[in-house]
Amino acid sequence: MAKTVGILGSTGSIGTQTLSVIRELNSRPESAFNPHYTVKALSCGANIDLLMRQIDEFSPETVCVSDGDSAKILRKKYRKLNVLSGEDGLISMAGEKTDMLVTAITGMRGLRPTLKAIESGTDIALANKETLVAAGEIVMKRAKEKKVRIIPVDSEHSAVFQCLKSTFKGGKRSVGRIILTASGGPFRTFSEKQLLSVTAEDALNHPTWKMGGKITVDCATMMNKGLEVIEAMHLFGMAPDKIDVVVHPQSIIHSMVEFTDGSVIAQLGLPDMKTPIELALTYPHRGLSDRDRLDLTQLGGLTFEKPRTDVFRCLSLAYDAAKKGGVMPAVLNGANEEAVELFLGGKIGFCDIARLVEGAMSDRISGGVCAAGPDLDAVLEADGRARDYVRRSVNCP
Repeated sequence: MAKTVGILGSTGSIGTQTLSVIRELNSRPESAFNPHYTVKALSCGANIDLLMRQIDEFSPETVCVSDGDSAKILRKKYRKLNVLSGEDGLISMAGEKTDMLVTAITGMRGLRPTLKAIESGTDIALANKETLVAAGEIVMKRAKEKKVRIIPVDSEHSAVFQCLKSTFKGGKRSVGRIILTASGGPFRTFSEKQLLSVTAEDALNHPTWKMGGKITVDCATMMNKGLEVIEAMHLFGMAPDKIDVVVHPQSIIHSMVEFTDGSVIAQLGLPDMKTPIELALTYPHRGLSDRDRLDLTQLGGLTFEKPRTDVFRCLSLAYDAAKKGGVMPAVLNGANEEAVELFLGGKIGFCDIARLVEGAMSDRISGGVCAAGPDLDAVLEADGRARDYVRRSVNCP
């Protein structure tokens, strides 16, 4: 038995952990519950040296890199390897049929490849939340039409996914609300005045998770949780007013589901992304992992707080975008991606991120918002306009 896997973003945090999980799974006895995993396709951005080590170990049939020069290096070194490059190459690679595609690249770059994979009938292990934030209606509709499963990799959505297996015969009707947990990031207790002077280095120092730069900044602004609210809307068919956020600094409870009878079911575990990655790969079965176990007696306590939306306004902006619908989530996402890039480049301050996102949303309202059911062209136009607004606002070409 074998299960074929492709990974978009194999050299990033989620991508490298996915390959580590595959390595662990393949070291266990093969069975109907634990097939052998074959890595069929890999893509990366700039880290070609790590990609070559991955090629040597996992022997994929196809790889995609960001530029033509890197592609030439790989073609010369690996004569039999199918080497693609650029956005078109990424889309083409995603369209090659595998049992599962792990979408581990950041941002809107993941949208078109994900849609292409769905068209080919490939199940999606979704770690690219921006795909659903910007175009959730389009993606989920197409997945349903093609009978493709979208299994969340985010620890919070994986937790909800697992909790929802306890709905009994009531199905979705028995679900009262979803409760997403947030660590609060490195600035959880900061005042607005303190946030004015924080640096990119400060923002990248997350207290509990090790992640890529963009998502770590999103956690610091609480935008990541806002994006996850919109993602949860599409994954689980819930209205935004049925999705709450609670700050949980220990990051042990990954999310909860409250049912109509008042019962609350939570999924707990150590803050380790390998667990939800493995679940996505092995579903509907669970693996037999030898990773560290949660010891409740050693925790000391679990605490919870309301999010401070007056200070961390990105979360409120995400709820506003979710309620407005149409292309507004794409505006929110595009403006945020551009603003975070400028912040990491030292061109704007931390508090400017929320200000620019809010400005892009206001600009879109003045230009007219598609009320419902946007097509892909409308989503991409809104994304581009939001990015242009942000760069114009800070005089960046």
